[in-house]
Amino acid sequence: MAELKRLSESRDLTRIERIGAHSHIRGLGLDASLEARDASEGMVGQLPARRAAGLILQLIRQGKIAGRAVLLAGQPGTGKTALAMGIAKSLGAETPFASVAASELFSLDLSKTEALTQAFRRSIGVRIKEEAEIIEGEVVEISIDRPVSSLGAGGSSATPSGVTAAGKTGRLTLKTTDMETVYELGGKMIEALGKEKVQSGDVVALDKASGKVTKLGRSIGRSRDYDAVGPHTKFVKCPDGELQKRKEVVHCVTLHEIDVINSRTQGFLALFTGDTGEIRAEVREQIDTKVAEWREEGKAEIVPGVLFIDEVHMLDIECFSFLNRALENDMAPILVIATNRGITSIRGTNYRSPHGIPPDFLDRLLIITTQPYTEDDIRKILDIRCDEEDVDMSADAKVLLTKIGVETSLRYAIHLITSAALACQKRKGKVVEMEDISRVYQLFLDVKRSTQYLMEYQSQYMFNEVPGEADGDDAMQS
Repeated sequence: MAELKRLSESRDLTRIERIGAHSHIRGLGLDASLEARDASEGMVGQLPARRAAGLILQLIRQGKIAGRAVLLAGQPGTGKTALAMGIAKSLGAETPFASVAASELFSLDLSKTEALTQAFRRSIGVRIKEEAEIIEGEVVEISIDRPVSSLGAGGSSATPSGVTAAGKTGRLTLKTTDMETVYELGGKMIEALGKEKVQSGDVVALDKASGKVTKLGRSIGRSRDYDAVGPHTKFVKCPDGELQKRKEVVHCVTLHEIDVINSRTQGFLALFTGDTGEIRAEVREQIDTKVAEWREEGKAEIVPGVLFIDEVHMLDIECFSFLNRALENDMAPILVIATNRGITSIRGTNYRSPHGIPPDFLDRLLIITTQPYTEDDIRKILDIRCDEEDVDMSADAKVLLTKIGVETSLRYAIHLITSAALACQKRKGKVVEMEDISRVYQLFLDVKRSTQYLMEYQSQYMFNEVPGEADGDDAMQS
């Protein structure tokens, strides 16, 4: 029973995560032939755009072509950021994915080109290979001998203040299908085993050089020891052959992390503090030279990742010039940018261009357009968001909310889900009904109603610039 209670608690803990605007996205929703399903992995509609993103995904996974750039262009609320998040989720943890908003570059202490350079190098991974001597086997028994506490005055036992995990000793019995050996344990190894919660029946790997303990899973021979196991329990075979073996270990880091470690006096601690500052070009050149040597020796390989820049129309002409040059580098990542602007001015110039992007840079881009969602798509997205936010809503309420989403915007309709759920709780209901949707619709205005309200009461606002009210303003100033 205690085991089942712990399992239920762990499930509850996994549910505690912040629900964001795109937390329901799990991937691009493509099948094996890269055809987009109508609704899958949190993605709904936008079939041509998702098919195009699937081809870009294959391009990234192959990692052979660098310096390509993709533009996601479309009206506000048509799923551009969701497409980028779908690409990131589909790539997995092995491929670096860095995201930055263009407006951030103008609010940092760094120069614009330095901030872009750091973003580029955060998107380039280095997979470093090295051979390590490890001990791999199934745990038969762990026995820990704690030091005997000395007797204090009056015969009472008093534990010495200096006795910690370092004062403990123990023995670990490991086996493979061919052999079994007993190892003596020191304080650090005991502490490492305790942190990983290693117990009899686990299959573990011990790094002899660093003392790192990795729990690979439960032995498949112990699968019948428990009537019920947690969803995260992984069963693996007992290793065969020798206990001690040489194994290739792969470490994945980004170029930016290597830059920071080699450029700051506090080393890797700067990664946690965030105080990276400007990194000298000489340091980057030395690191690039060393990584190139590792590549020639077969010790490392470059993993071009993805850099996603949202609100790209906020970049100025200097940033676009830098991007033009940076994309020609042989170690450049795949650049994905998004904008919701039409023909507008290029920031820093008096010239107008599609999406506010210079024509020479626009010529480098593969452009993916997104279309407005249909009423059926909006209904499916609202269903997904209700599930994500754990809101039970009646069919009539969903029909009303879909109609609101069509007439106003999808974002406004999504915002009303949690608000309607709170209104439902206030009247002590369990299912959100039409009256809850109507109540929050009256409480919170959308853009159209807010604009209409401003037009009616514009004369009562300060600094009103509507031409019809100019005479009244001049009279007040005089």
